[in-house]
Amino acid sequence: MRVIVNQVEYEMPNQSVIADALSLIDAKPPFAVAVNLNFVPKTQYQQFALNENDQIEVIAPVTGG
Repeated sequence: MRVIVNQVEYEMPNQSVIADALSLIDAKPPFAVAVNLNFVPKTQYQQFALNENDQIEVIAPVTGG
């Protein structure tokens, strides 16, 4: 299936979850995740099923001021 992670298109196996997408891009904490503009709690990364054409944003905190 096709998903978009941080505006880059990826092919992933059907029945993939958020944790699979994070592994695909080698995400390093800390970060937050939104799927189709909806925040997903970290506790759900292992079971939140992805669907064809989902848009995933992995957002790192910004420091400074």
